[in-house]
Amino acid sequence: MSTVDPRRLVQKLWNYCDVLRDDGVSTIDYVEQLTFLLFLKMADERATRKLRPEQIVPDELSWQTLLDAEGPTLEVQYKHILTELGKQGGTLGTIFRKAQNKIQDPAKLKRLIVDLIGKENWSQAGVDVKGDAYEELLAKGAEDAKSGAGQYFTPRALTAAMVDCMLPTPDDTITDPACGTGGFLLAAFEHIQQHHGSTLTPDQRRKLANGAITGTELVDGTARLAAMNMLLHGIGTPGGESLIAIENALGREPSRRYSLVLANPPFGRSSSIKMVGQDGRAADRGDGAIERPDFWTTTANKQLNFVQHIASMLEIDGRAAVVLPDNVLFEGGAGETIRRRLLKQYDLHTMLRLPTGIFYAGGVKANVLFFERKRAREEPWTTKLWVYDFRTNEHFTLKQNPLRREHLDDFVDCYLPGKDRAERVETERFKAFTYDELIARDKVNLDITWLKDASLEDADVLPPPEVIAQEIVEDLQTALREFAAIAEALASSGPSFHDNVRSGD
Repeated sequence: MSTVDPRRLVQKLWNYCDVLRDDGVSTIDYVEQLTFLLFLKMADERATRKLRPEQIVPDELSWQTLLDAEGPTLEVQYKHILTELGKQGGTLGTIFRKAQNKIQDPAKLKRLIVDLIGKENWSQAGVDVKGDAYEELLAKGAEDAKSGAGQYFTPRALTAAMVDCMLPTPDDTITDPACGTGGFLLAAFEHIQQHHGSTLTPDQRRKLANGAITGTELVDGTARLAAMNMLLHGIGTPGGESLIAIENALGREPSRRYSLVLANPPFGRSSSIKMVGQDGRAADRGDGAIERPDFWTTTANKQLNFVQHIASMLEIDGRAAVVLPDNVLFEGGAGETIRRRLLKQYDLHTMLRLPTGIFYAGGVKANVLFFERKRAREEPWTTKLWVYDFRTNEHFTLKQNPLRREHLDDFVDCYLPGKDRAERVETERFKAFTYDELIARDKVNLDITWLKDASLEDADVLPPPEVIAQEIVEDLQTALREFAAIAEALASSGPSFHDNVRSGD
């Protein structure tokens, strides 16, 4: 069998995705089928190895049964395997939960099994090679807008920069409450391996692989990709407890606290479910409402609820880095309440203003908030919020000018990872604002800018036409979302203006 070259393998698998696309198999469905088949192939390699063979799946559900079957029998056997393994518990059950065969042509399924997966020895390749190959394929799949895969992706360059700022350690407990395919969790694990791998104790290795790194994902298909992706990188065991929980992370109070949270909660402002916080009234407890006494305020805004959830998940001195849209910075009502609480009870020390054009979902203006949980005291914990403006005069697109890790070098250097923040120095893009300055702003608005847009003053520095067109589209999409949110807020705020006029108010 050949040695796995990740680039060669990704290209080979990707080319076959194009073949299956003609049969109506989307990219995300294709990657999902690869998840099932890769697992079965690796299980077979473990069962047949000479040293310490390990049987993960029963013989009647094994990879060999797929190799032996032909034509319609192959399709029947594959469906049987998916159904039976989906009944299992732990990681196995997470990967095969509600699994279905999406490749209806037995000949094409056979080629995928025999030629594309069967000819590679995945176990001998090492977790880095096969994990990287898998991650590359997922990243390629994110470009397929029709599949919806893009919603699961944070740009890898941004993920890497956030992890480099947070400096995860072997003693951290790490989670992502909206983990998608597990990008943040994998990046944190790889950072630990790279910087602490040679000094890890057996106990630290055991904890890292079996519970120190966990995630939550609402969507079955995405959760299985996360579980398999982590497994391919050496996190978790096939028969062990699943490290990815499939549930609505906002649905209940966290059952444990974590020292590090990395997250990019799903885009989309509102939810049909209202989270009733400490300020909740009897009228708020309607059908579908979820009581969260650990939340500061009641709202149906998904991002604001994720901010409250992540704040609640942190242990004392725990730290978080969270990607959030602009509305979290300026929205009134619940938004103002949450910003005041974060500034007073937590140390909201850094904000990175992100450029447009870096997310697969269009029309997104986002930021990264970095904050730490502290013990209760009267004085505010936030003394200074350092804001890095990486948006003004920065123009990126997904293909012509994609965001790369080196674009974020200056921010990471300014952040001073692992050093005393008192040593930070202001630059043209990096400014500090005191607690008193922030609280004095109308509604504690953290939508702070100071740089001038060069294109407004000099037509010669205008970005390329395709970038301008994309930014116009994104601005329009953002405006539409804001109008929709206003309409929704008016609709849910009780009697209308006209009703009040008629009643004499």
